[in-house]
Amino acid sequence: VAQLIARQGQLQEVMLGYSDSNKDGGFLASNWELYKAEIDLVQVFAGAQVKLRLFHGRGGTVGRGGGPSYEAILAQPPGTVNGQIRLTEQGEIIASKFSNAEIGRRNLELLVAATLEASLMPQPVLGAHSARLAGFEAVMADLSSRAYHAYRDLVYDTPGFTDYFFAATPIAEIAELNLGSRPASRKSNRRIEDLRAIPWGFSWGQCRLLLPGWYGFGSAVNDWIGAGPREARVATLQAMFAEWPFFATLLSNMDMVLAKTDLAIASRYAELVSDVALRERIFKRISAEHGTTLRCLELITGAHERLAGNPLLARSIQHRFAYLDPLNHLQVELIVRHRAHAGAPQAADERVHRGIHLSINGVAAGLRNTG
Repeated sequence: VAQLIARQGQLQEVMLGYSDSNKDGGFLASNWELYKAEIDLVQVFAGAQVKLRLFHGRGGTVGRGGGPSYEAILAQPPGTVNGQIRLTEQGEIIASKFSNAEIGRRNLELLVAATLEASLMPQPVLGAHSARLAGFEAVMADLSSRAYHAYRDLVYDTPGFTDYFFAATPIAEIAELNLGSRPASRKSNRRIEDLRAIPWGFSWGQCRLLLPGWYGFGSAVNDWIGAGPREARVATLQAMFAEWPFFATLLSNMDMVLAKTDLAIASRYAELVSDVALRERIFKRISAEHGTTLRCLELITGAHERLAGNPLLARSIQHRFAYLDPLNHLQVELIVRHRAHAGAPQAADERVHRGIHLSINGVAAGLRNTG
């Protein structure tokens, strides 16, 4: 190994995976664990006197590490960029960022600028600043643990959740259409554990819940605030948002996801669940967590509207809803017709099959940050 690294100029690349960590533990825990892993890697490589290049395997969705690249690079822990960074651009993100020469040049400028800025940024000195950052990190560790348990409790420990997911999202239709390079599941069963991360996140986007990009945050923040002096803890979270790029970027990305979430449309997809008791029980939990998340986000940021700090993006998303919402309603109707012939595929209408395919493409294009 030492000889191999020496031939590479004492440089070793390490890839960070965002997708499966999010599916396993949720949005908050995934981002925090990766942040800690980066810090640990820097220390290990420094001790071995080997240069480190981090390769961020980011997807299009926020749940898979997506979001604005400039902010993401600046939010990296100190000492993890050092003049070089590698990251992936997935599927439709390539077209949206680089199909136009002018836009492509602008995106490359942002990547270079962020890499240089993160590399040349003065390192924090020991003392008050490092003590304050350590305090923020301790709070984040607590929030991460609470969010992890809230997410796991819903996705892996709630009886009937798997049945709900397979009925209330177009995951089965996505699997049939072979939209990805690999099967939707690693095994021929319906276990969430065996489902690949890409169709998992893609399905939640199609039904407009985008659950992997926010679920667990509200419960974590609400419980943490309730476990101590309220005013002091709220002030701490507000300071973390104002002073810590990692936390600010985390909330900014979640804000964007929530701007695209629509519970009214999601309820239409929930109606695809034939078990009424199961449908109401799980959708009620998701809806309650959504409300808690919105309240906690507003408490920390002070913003009463989604994307208040980015009115251009907010306006762009709002303009898309006029086209997106009808597509979602049409998709639900087509799924109902398609599933009505599940036991007799020979009676299925190819136009319905084709319509579902087109609606999936349309919703993905409208939401963006999907793959």
